[in-house]
Amino acid sequence: MKLAVVGATGLVGQEVLKILAERNFELDQLIPVASAKSKGQVVSFNGKEYEVVTMEEAIDLKPDIAIFSAGGSVSLEFAPQFEEVGCIVIDNSSAWRMSPGHKLVVPEVNGHVLRIDDRIIANPNCSTIQMVLALAPLHVEYKLERVVVSTYQSVTGSGKKAVDQLMGERNQEQVEAVYPHPIDLNVLPHIDKFEENGYTKEEMKMINETRKILGISDLKITSTCVRVPAVGGHSESVNVTFKNDFDLARVRELLAETPGVIVQDDPASNSYPMPINAHGKDEVFVGRLRRDESLPNTLNMWIVADNLRKGAATNAVQIAEFMVQHNLAY
Repeated sequence: MKLAVVGATGLVGQEVLKILAERNFELDQLIPVASAKSKGQVVSFNGKEYEVVTMEEAIDLKPDIAIFSAGGSVSLEFAPQFEEVGCIVIDNSSAWRMSPGHKLVVPEVNGHVLRIDDRIIANPNCSTIQMVLALAPLHVEYKLERVVVSTYQSVTGSGKKAVDQLMGERNQEQVEAVYPHPIDLNVLPHIDKFEENGYTKEEMKMINETRKILGISDLKITSTCVRVPAVGGHSESVNVTFKNDFDLARVRELLAETPGVIVQDDPASNSYPMPINAHGKDEVFVGRLRRDESLPNTLNMWIVADNLRKGAATNAVQIAEFMVQHNLAY
């Protein structure tokens, strides 16, 4: 097993390396990959140091699996070249997510759609992953009718420079601005570019990707995505209307039984999901479960996850594990 990590020097790439080690992913050769300007840099993995190689060098090594975390334009250019040498590409960017010919996968939800001829597999948007993991078991039981989601997303979703901007502002230092406005002591209802319909790309990602992953092309869903000055993970307020009525105790039971989900829902003891507690963890935390008293068959829920882990790196590694465990990787 030769495994390449493309974008190995970035925030998500570093998290991928950490998670591969934590989960004891069996590999014979690690190939850390980055842009030409990073060639020769050293990354650490399992107590050893590895030199970063270029894309072209990595392709020549013919890896079995490549986990890409290097942006959409890089994925569009190089993923097909890795595919040509027999490599499975698991891509963290938005490049392939809505392509009809490529699978968009959260293993616990729709891993069953993967086949041996899937060579480029898309990893969903971070906010989408945590939401669909909680929605999927409820859809099976009660059938989704409509979803309204508002997100509270960590600056880590914008990369290291965004974290630097937040911390620089907090320390009253001059730093390069990633956002069009200050982020410390502020919230920005603006993630990614604005589209002609007034939604941002991030909001449309959540809408379109949720429909694709759950296989509900006509799902009524709307989204507002907001950047907040937090670093531990993304939070979401989700209002869900079902076609069938639900029992709140059964909802808690279904979520608690879902692999990768932890129910944290005891308001009496101030127990509910928060990004500060989700940081560094792979699970999706769900709480503030309550009936929406203004509409029939409608549930309010609060969903939190570490966006660099389950929202990106962990999910990508889990896809690689799924391909290996189901003999789809060779």
